[in-house]
Parts: sequence; C-alpha cells; structure tokens
Amino acid sequence: MTDFPFQIVGFDLDGTLLDTAHDIGHALNHALAHAGRPLVPLEEARRFIGGGSAQMLHNALMASGGLDGVDFASLQERLLAFYADNIARHTALFPGGEAMMDALASRGVHLAIATNKREDLARRLFDELGLTPRFATIIGGNTLGPGRAKPAPDMLHEMTARGGGGAAAFVGDTTFDVGAARAAQMPVVAVSFGFNDLPAHELGADAVIDHFDELVPALEMLA
Repeated sequence: MTDFPFQIVGFDLDGTLLDTAHDIGHALNHALAHAGRPLVPLEEARRFIGGGSAQMLHNALMASGGLDGVDFASLQERLLAFYADNIARHTALFPGGEAMMDALASRGVHLAIATNKREDLARRLFDELGLTPRFATIIGGNTLGPGRAKPAPDMLHEMTARGGGGAAAFVGDTTFDVGAARAAQMPVVAVSFGFNDLPAHELGADAVIDHFDELVPALEMLA
C-alpha cells in the first residue's frame, strides 16, 4: 500500500473507460430502422450517448421527427436486445486504460464502476472483455432502483461503501457524471476523449485529462 490519496476510484463506463460508440451506434440504428427513421452515421452516434438507453433513444428520436407514433418501450427493448447480442464486437478500452488500471491497483486502489447502463449489460460487457475481476463493484443504472442513477449521488455513495470506504474520486465524461460527483461531494476528473455532452473544460470537473496516462498525476494533484 502506498501513500496514494484515494482508496477508491470510480469510473463511468460508456465514453470514459470504454469506447462503446460503434456497438451502441449499431444498436441505436437497429431501433431507428425499425421505427422507419433515418440511420445515424456511426461517428455521430456518440452525440446521443449519455444518461442510459432511454435518454439516448429519446434524443435520437427527437432529432429525427419526435415521438409521435412510436411505441417507445417496445423500441427501447428492441435496442437493448440487439445490443446485448452484439455488445463487444467493436468496444475496447480507451488508449492507456489498461496501464492506468494497473498503476492504480499497484497503489492499493479499489476500482469501481458506476454507469447508467443497465447492470446486467455492464457485467456482460466486462465479462466478454475479461475485465470484471479488476473491479471491486459494478453498479448499473437500475441497481439501486428508479430515480437513483446519475446525476443523483446515490450510486457514488454505494460505490464507496462497497469499495470498503475511505477517500473516493470519480472519473467521467458528461454532465451526469460531474453532477453525481458534485452531489456526492466527491472530486471528479473529466476525460476529453469521451462522449462529452459539453466541451470537457465546461463540465465543471476538478481536472480534465486528454489521455489515461494523465489520470494518476491528476488524482495526486487533487489531494
């Protein structure tokens, strides 16, 4: 155990730890095609990602004609079923992610996930990528029940408790993540390479990094 200032470091999943844009984009387009809506170019799909599948689908439908005539619940289930069956075809850690996790683990840090993605999907994805053993806990948007996903602080409080307590910090890419960390009174680092719903330096985080090589030094500075 080293003198690192945080015992727990939590991560958002989509757009923070993992680049899931293409797999999510294919699932979104599967749903949009079923609804008779225009497909979203995969490189543009990331602008709709954030806040969970319902928020993403809502945003994409609103951008292509609105919700009239759409069975939203059925369409969301179609999207999620397709995604579950094709969850890790293109998804990978962002550059430097593996070395960063090794560096934190070597300092005795417990790693955690707090994502608005459904917990079963998050676990399936990490299982397929062989990453599950790295995390002390994986908390999804449905884990704690309605109304308790980010930007509410509940997931981050639960992450800290499950990680054994102590000083915790969070890493994310959107206003949902920064809002949750602020509500939990927890230091937060934003990544500029994610699915930012605002420019990274406008998210209100305590620090912004452009590569995971910068995360450990940024966390040390936050202390």
